[in-house]
Amino acid sequence: MGSRAPAFWQDRGPVAILLVPLALLFGALASLRRGLYRVGWLRVERLPVPVVVVGNIAVGGSGKTPVVAWLVERLRAAGRRPGIISRGYGGSVDGVALVPAEGSPDIFGDEPVLLARLTGCPVAVGRDRPAAARELLRHHPACDVLIADDGMQHYRLGRSIEVAVVDESILGNRWLLPAGPLREPLSRLGTVDLVIAHGTVSASLQTRLSELPVFPMRLDGGRLRALRDPAVERDVADLRGTPVHAVAGIGRPQRFFDHLAALGLDVIPHAFPDHHRFTASDLAFPAGEPIVMTSKDAVKCAAFAPDDCWEFPVTAQIGSGAAERIVEKLENGPQAA
Repeated sequence: MGSRAPAFWQDRGPVAILLVPLALLFGALASLRRGLYRVGWLRVERLPVPVVVVGNIAVGGSGKTPVVAWLVERLRAAGRRPGIISRGYGGSVDGVALVPAEGSPDIFGDEPVLLARLTGCPVAVGRDRPAAARELLRHHPACDVLIADDGMQHYRLGRSIEVAVVDESILGNRWLLPAGPLREPLSRLGTVDLVIAHGTVSASLQTRLSELPVFPMRLDGGRLRALRDPAVERDVADLRGTPVHAVAGIGRPQRFFDHLAALGLDVIPHAFPDHHRFTASDLAFPAGEPIVMTSKDAVKCAAFAPDDCWEFPVTAQIGSGAAERIVEKLENGPQAA
């Protein structure tokens, strides 16, 4: 849940209850739509290479971007040549486009630009995911697998594997939109190939996932990188003992603040909406007080960041066996809708 998620999504109080009829309608329409794709009344577009969808069932940040970067690395280690397709949310692309590593987040979206820089592999964006995939393959025919970032509900795109990233803290009251934060019901998780669990999983959710392979994930990081000169790095511990302005325009800003606090920093939190378009005034803090931000925000702020502004890069650490399962299914599993 992002910094501006409705408070009533957290519980099943009066406001959420009033919205239940709309949630039931939303769920019925979503189920009907998925069913029409399943029986072939709506056409699923197949691509000449397998597609791995990385997504979630809830509104808000669950940690998909680090998972996509992790998956690129593991697929390469297995001899694959991956590409990435994304909606490009927050950008201004009309149609489809390839994302240059030094592209503007205002044009291509913050997450696609970040993934292009992190992974060095081809990235294409577009509201029409199959069209974006075809454009990527046209320019990079050597790609032999595509990763769809946040594409679980884009059923027109045929997929070989579905990976659901679940952060229980954003599931809220577990009701569908608009009464709760869910895009699809919890039962949808029963149809995916594997679940990557970001953070603690309660006993009740574990019971719901008991028939699925579930792999734990944590985000690790301990070094800072200067926005003005990425070649300059320092340890997070160097900032202990001084107030640090923590800036986050992501789905779960509190997780970022808690991470820094757990590393011993004196955090002054500044939460912005997910995909926020930063300006220099957003970073106008007192001189001598350093600024730390996420990698997703750093790609948007590098051009105007003050001297003492630092990116805190993190990597996904995922339980053993997850990558092997994905690679095995790519090699042996049939393609599914």
